[in-house]
Amino acid sequence: MSTPVPLGRPGAAPARETLPTKVIRSRFHSDDFFGQQPATRSTLPNPEPLLENLTRCVIEILAGARDLEQISRWVTDDVYRNLLKRVVLSARARQARGQATTRPSFSIGSTSVCEPRDGVIEAVVIVRGRARTRAVALRLEGLDSRWRATAINVL
Repeated sequence: MSTPVPLGRPGAAPARETLPTKVIRSRFHSDDFFGQQPATRSTLPNPEPLLENLTRCVIEILAGARDLEQISRWVTDDVYRNLLKRVVLSARARQARGQATTRPSFSIGSTSVCEPRDGVIEAVVIVRGRARTRAVALRLEGLDSRWRATAINVL
């Protein structure tokens, strides 16, 4: 009888059975790679037109003359939920008073803008209406190479 010939390279030492080693992996967070990515100011467009348009839209949304879904692209989920609450409260108040929905008449006044860090804009836009003057405070952050409103407050 012949002796068994080991498989593998000729002249190599016979393969030894090894136990699996413990692999240590760091925790993978998919949001780090696939979530919203911050953008720098140099890669973002001028925020002034967006500030004025968002202000105009928010005032009209709260008056009931515009749908909230129209600005969903430019706001974060938290801002959308907060505005939705205010829209519902405004609609209830109009219904309780028996007031019809009308398009508000107003003009955009001065805009004050500051940049606390790269890719973040904080602004206050003055809105002059017939009955009163309001201020709309907005915070825009550069996410995925475009501006998104992360905070909107109508004062």
